[in-house]
Amino acid sequence: MLEKIIAADKQLFIFLNGLGSETYDNLWLAITHQFNWMPFYLLVFYLLQKKIGWKNTLIILLFVGALITLGDQTANLFKGIFKRLRPCSDPEIKDVIRIVKSSDTFSFFSGHATSSMATMFFVFMIFRKYYRFAFLLFIFPLFFAYSRIYLGLHFPTDILTGYAVGASYGFLFYKLHQYLQPKYFPLV
Repeated sequence: MLEKIIAADKQLFIFLNGLGSETYDNLWLAITHQFNWMPFYLLVFYLLQKKIGWKNTLIILLFVGALITLGDQTANLFKGIFKRLRPCSDPEIKDVIRIVKSSDTFSFFSGHATSSMATMFFVFMIFRKYYRFAFLLFIFPLFFAYSRIYLGLHFPTDILTGYAVGASYGFLFYKLHQYLQPKYFPLV
């Protein structure tokens, strides 16, 4: 059963990765770098600050920092346990895929997908009270994580697992925030 899932995962990866073209390689290289999303982050936190104030926004930023750390460390732990080769290093497919960026670290599961989904899920849960189009926040993890497939760095199951772990962490941190909020940092 696991072999069938891995084979299907590789086939889906080959299809999605094959959709790329040299024309767009630089765009996807830019998308995969967290720093290039800084204007998006600043807009999100500006919009949040307008609704909940500076103090509460800073508290949200602390939660986001903890989420990113937890997501990255969990992904690194699992990479060390599973030791799944990245697509760009997989001898079975590396000669038939587009490799835009290489890495010699392991693949399962994606830290980019985990952290981006965790933070956006957490922020979404807060945003949805104030903004009707809060669901648009999920555009970020979709593009951010797909860039990893495009570049040849992650399989779809790496991304989907990262999304599931990230969404779980985001939800748990939201619940923790809701529990602690009335006691320690009530919204003004």
